Amino acid sequence: MTGSITIETTREVAAALEDGRPVVALESTIITHGMPWPGNRDMALEVEATIRAEGAVPATIAVIDGRLHAGLDEEAITALAQAKDVMKLSRADLAFALSQGLTGATTVAATMMSAHLAGIHVFATGGIGGVHRGAETSFDISADLDELGRTPVIVVSAGAKAILDIPKTLEALETRGVPVVAYGQDEMPAFWSRNSGLSAPLRLDDPAAIARFEAMRRRMGGHGGMLIANPVPQADEIPAAEINRHIEAALATAAEKGIGGKAVTPFLLGEMLSLTDGASLKTNIALVLNNARLAARIAAALAAQAD
Repeated sequence: MTGSITIETTREVAAALEDGRPVVALESTIITHGMPWPGNRDMALEVEATIRAEGAVPATIAVIDGRLHAGLDEEAITALAQAKDVMKLSRADLAFALSQGLTGATTVAATMMSAHLAGIHVFATGGIGGVHRGAETSFDISADLDELGRTPVIVVSAGAKAILDIPKTLEALETRGVPVVAYGQDEMPAFWSRNSGLSAPLRLDDPAAIARFEAMRRRMGGHGGMLIANPVPQADEIPAAEINRHIEAALATAAEKGIGGKAVTPFLLGEMLSLTDGASLKTNIALVLNNARLAARIAAALAAQAD
């Protein structure tokens, strides 16, 4: 119980939190809005297995019938993966879904909120939302950025989604005081691609160093989240020059069809799947698994540091 909100957990997650063992939060929008059935369920279960193999406990977060869950069993994941008309929840509508007894999948922002409420310090995702291309006229900027600025959770991703304006996203994160740390390289990754052509603000090369950095931030107090930008494995990447051609085509189609708001990202990801003949989905799965693996190692380093 946190305040007046009850968070449902599996026994596995509850025991890990009670014992101070490493736990990694996972979003649910990638299940409901990111991949088709049954690949979405298979991916979710594989990500959880990857985290367990690293000695941590996965906690997939979702709202089901108005109840906030931090940890889902296989039956619940399977049901969520097949559910229709699931809300896509961010900070603005998480409480709405809870108050109205609805079912919703959490975005990066809502997952960060929920993880923090549950006492989970590390969260693995695919890519964060950010400043959309053309935001100077559309004002389409993800709530993920403000959440990173206010909520003290380490987010491990492959950078911002490549369909976004990455330079503006980095500027927005800097304005909000969010450390952006490239893992193992000097250049920012770009989701499906290892390189973006942009220098990373910070670089660290091992989970223990990330844990030490986070410990110092906690000692100073008053900080929000941290973004770890983890490049997709080289064998699985789609080179930037190749993927950028497809992104431009997908953006043009979205503009022609008047797609906007929360519908933009899932529409563009669907277009990319078609334009790349499925390669974008394969890379997406690879980078999520890679991020889950690193997040589990960071969570373990934080837990060891606390001992």
